[in-house]
Amino acid sequence: MAGLKATQLLVPPQLCSARYSLALLMFFGFAVEYGLRVNLSVAMVAMVNDTESHQSLNRSTGHECPAHSNNRNSSKKTDGPDGSPRYPWSLETQGMLLGAFYFGKMVTLIPGGYLAGRFGGRIFLGGGVLGTAALTLLTPLAAQLGVSWLFALRVFEGFGEGVMLPAMITMWARWAPPLERSRLMTISGAGANFGAFVAFPVTGVICESLGWPAVFYIFGGAGCLWAVFWFVLVSDEPRTHPRISEPEKNYIINSIGSQESAHGWSIPLVSMMFSVPLWAIIICQMCSNTLQTSLPTYMDTVLHLDLQQISFLSALPYLGAWLFSVLSGVVADHLLEREVMSVTAVRKIFTLAGHVLPAAFLVAVGYTRCSSALAVTCLTLSTTIRGTSKAGVFINQIDIAPRYAGFLLGITNTFGTIPGILSPIAAGYLAKDHSLAGWRNVFLLSAGVSVFGALFFLALGSGKIQWWAVEEELINDEEKMER
Repeated sequence: MAGLKATQLLVPPQLCSARYSLALLMFFGFAVEYGLRVNLSVAMVAMVNDTESHQSLNRSTGHECPAHSNNRNSSKKTDGPDGSPRYPWSLETQGMLLGAFYFGKMVTLIPGGYLAGRFGGRIFLGGGVLGTAALTLLTPLAAQLGVSWLFALRVFEGFGEGVMLPAMITMWARWAPPLERSRLMTISGAGANFGAFVAFPVTGVICESLGWPAVFYIFGGAGCLWAVFWFVLVSDEPRTHPRISEPEKNYIINSIGSQESAHGWSIPLVSMMFSVPLWAIIICQMCSNTLQTSLPTYMDTVLHLDLQQISFLSALPYLGAWLFSVLSGVVADHLLEREVMSVTAVRKIFTLAGHVLPAAFLVAVGYTRCSSALAVTCLTLSTTIRGTSKAGVFINQIDIAPRYAGFLLGITNTFGTIPGILSPIAAGYLAKDHSLAGWRNVFLLSAGVSVFGALFFLALGSGKIQWWAVEEELINDEEKMER
């Protein structure tokens, strides 16, 4: 109904509009957040002194891929350019530290989604970035105190990140007209890919020139600065925005209808628990690829690339994903505007394309052996094409239950965070000998899980608003009519 109503309204200009300004600010917010998340995976190469472990491997099993002396010398120094310390962390310890962020994220996803839906997403999204950035500034101190301290710090950083996605989708439930929903949300979410694209090479340059502690000071400062702009410029909904034009405010409010209102204290938990479309999202999210944090380790221990090569090549896939995710949102909205296919069909097509094709390229990576050019090409294509899923399952919560979208995203991302915890640990276990066969098993396992998730969503996913999500709206309308 809301989508039909939107087609009958005069659409105000998009350029310099409040809703697209919000999307742009969210874009940079997620860019900063993702930089805060992944910078450790590159900085880890500079933080770890594993010369002895490499020598041990050379003596026991031997490297299958040739190590260039200039690469090894550049990436395995005993200290940084400013005398920054290095630590004897094993591959398993590194995997635990990289996965720690997701432990914290799991704790706040559902509460963050519930509270954002009740009180609005502005304070939670801005506070999430601000809290994570402030804690990031303490990373060098935590590393110096010991592994346990750094692990705990990364868990607390995950607390802040966990509330961000539910807060974002809650805000778009109140800001995004149905026929602009895909592009607005993909523009916002694409900030994560852009942040990774910038963070990986910048982290490498900072490590080489200023030492790895500077990475966390610079990224933490950037997050704090962004939070200032966010709290000054953003409002929870169009009704309370001081600078929005009247035509735009009326367009957004009338096209969304009563679904933009906050939900009450009580929510239909039992109905959600037995909702098949919701479980389709959950399973698909759980099966999404989570190898990003392990790729620098693969490039270091198998392909023997130096730190600058690792940081640049780790970033390359995200450039394509950034472009594909934004393009997929535009195409999805175009298909819906022209009524070429239903919302359900659009979500399933983009989800299938964003999971199955990337899985094929992941399998190919496992058979590229020592060809760094082929491996990086396949990884780039895999991550690039995965960006199309942003117009699929990623925003499906807002299709099936707009009012509860933030809470549902908290649920689905809680389940989806489990692989983020397990994959670095599993990669560390399966590839603990740095062998090609071990990493091939890592890529095959990730690809198989991704395909299963896509097929599950294809069979059981939906783009229709569920009855339990509109029940409260109908009751409110009946009460108003009685009055």
